[in-house]
Amino acid sequence: MSKISKMFSGSSSKSSSSSSSSSSKSKHRSRAEPSSREAIHKLRDTEAMLTKKQEYLERKIDEEIAIAKKNGTRNKRAALQALKRKKRYEQQLTQIDGTLSTIEFQREALENTTMNTEVLMNMGYAAKAMKKVHQKIDMDKIDTLMDDIQEQRDLSREINDAISRPFGDEFDEDELLAELAELEMEESPKAMAKLPSVPSGRLPSDRSRHRTHSKKRVEDDADMKRLASWAV
Repeated sequence: MSKISKMFSGSSSKSSSSSSSSSSKSKHRSRAEPSSREAIHKLRDTEAMLTKKQEYLERKIDEEIAIAKKNGTRNKRAALQALKRKKRYEQQLTQIDGTLSTIEFQREALENTTMNTEVLMNMGYAAKAMKKVHQKIDMDKIDTLMDDIQEQRDLSREINDAISRPFGDEFDEDELLAELAELEMEESPKAMAKLPSVPSGRLPSDRSRHRTHSKKRVEDDADMKRLASWAV
């Protein structure tokens, strides 16, 4: 083999080894540094697996208790073995409870951290966008624009005042009030003429009416007595 071919073969082997080492490093890095979503997903899978293990151990504990009750003192050895297995299952169940509490706390902390990170990223993105928008705004132009708006508002107010101003002759209000008083004085005799006349005679008082009524009652009583005497 020539020196040139050896040189190329050596360089190719070096490049292949470097590429393989870089790929292995990237794989190792990807395995060592999972994303937060992947970690949360794995923690949830672990929680589900441990929950199934809990259910299995609880069933086994119930079975061992049933075996111990069934054998009792008649088969003391079998009953004691069942109780020993029950104790081991209970120990495993206690360990799983502690592990589940730790995993649940870790998962919740990771979820909160992920949420806060995403919120901060979005806030930073919004701040950059706002800064970019503000860079396009010229404060001098804003002041000029506000002055133009105020000027147009003043002009619009003047136009409205001019449009709403009444046309024609203006009359003195005092003169109109005096004319109204004269008209009312002219109408007052007409109103008095339309009223009904008051009777000139004197109206009978209540006392005279009472006297007349009493006299009529006395006359009626005398007539009744006279008729009674004739009947006898």
